[in-house]
Amino acid sequence: MSKTETEALELQRIPRWVQLFRRAPSKGAVADGGRPSEGDHNLIEVTIRVALIGVLAYWTFIIVSPFIPIIAWSGIMTVAIHPIYVQLSEAFRGRHALAAVCLTVLGLLVVLGPVTWLGIDLVEFLGSAIPKLRSSHWLVPKPPETVKDWPILGPQIFDYWTLASANIRSALAPALPQLEPVGARLLAMAGSAGLGTAEFLVSVVVMGFLLAHDSILLSSGKTLALKIDRAHGEKYLETAGATIRAVSRGVIGISLLQAVVGGIGMSLAGVPGASLLTLAILILGIVQIGPGLVTTPVIIWAWLSMPPLAAAALTLCMGLVSLSDAFVKPFFLSHGLTTPTVVTFIGVIGGMLSHGIVGLFVGPIIVALAWNLTDAWLHERRLSMA
Repeated sequence: MSKTETEALELQRIPRWVQLFRRAPSKGAVADGGRPSEGDHNLIEVTIRVALIGVLAYWTFIIVSPFIPIIAWSGIMTVAIHPIYVQLSEAFRGRHALAAVCLTVLGLLVVLGPVTWLGIDLVEFLGSAIPKLRSSHWLVPKPPETVKDWPILGPQIFDYWTLASANIRSALAPALPQLEPVGARLLAMAGSAGLGTAEFLVSVVVMGFLLAHDSILLSSGKTLALKIDRAHGEKYLETAGATIRAVSRGVIGISLLQAVVGGIGMSLAGVPGASLLTLAILILGIVQIGPGLVTTPVIIWAWLSMPPLAAAALTLCMGLVSLSDAFVKPFFLSHGLTTPTVVTFIGVIGGMLSHGIVGLFVGPIIVALAWNLTDAWLHERRLSMA
């Protein structure tokens, strides 16, 4: 065996991660017998290099971490509406900048409209509701006598409703110690609605810049995916794009539309706590439980408390919200990937606790993306082992 072959064989025995940081020996640094000098195997030098890279990565993460929700949300919106951007660019005869500007302006109008209204109204409602609960000054209307005739639980509901109309604090006394911290947490989250709205605005502007440079981003994404996994990297990139589009359109988009339609209808009808119920519709839609838990009680309240014509109008509005969950959402989800409800629920709760209002939208998409990529990777592993 020649000297070159011997050196190549010894190099193969060295772990690959050590080879990445191993400095090639100079001509004068070769000891007797053709072996590299002892300094080329100095693990202290390798450790220092790894430590410096680790410190640089950690420091970069600390600096960038406040902007992670903005970067994530802008990237998600870019991937979600990229097909619309392509069609709009073709309609504008290749004017990509004009298409990006139009979508950015539309996004800003959406944020400055419904999202801002929801945040401000929610702050006002929670700010007045919690003091009323503590002082027992929250007025609950007395129940109609017809409630007694409801099957099975009618009398019990009537008695509890009567107690709540007389003294809401007494009615909620068993659960009040648990409800107050939850209400305070919701109030703190609602209080950050201004910051959340600003993050939305910045994310929409960043999305416009990303759309205008979509070809560069797509090329960079493919290169990175192939660097991570040369065999399946491009397939994983397609899976990531399909997941983001499916969840953002079929879950986030439809849920936001349901919340806007339901919120407008309840506000016009004067439903008590319309902003809080709107937020509940949004959350229930994102976790794929459906808005029925909100729309059904609202319809019952409407027919018990409103004139027939107004009750019919509100019933029609709530019916459209519920039907969209049954027909429109499955249509969008059928064109992408589905994620288990429990995974989406974890993403919603974890996103809200970690990043506030923005996390409500970013959390489920990130968790769904991680879930589907992991599932695709495990599927490839099973096929390779079969």
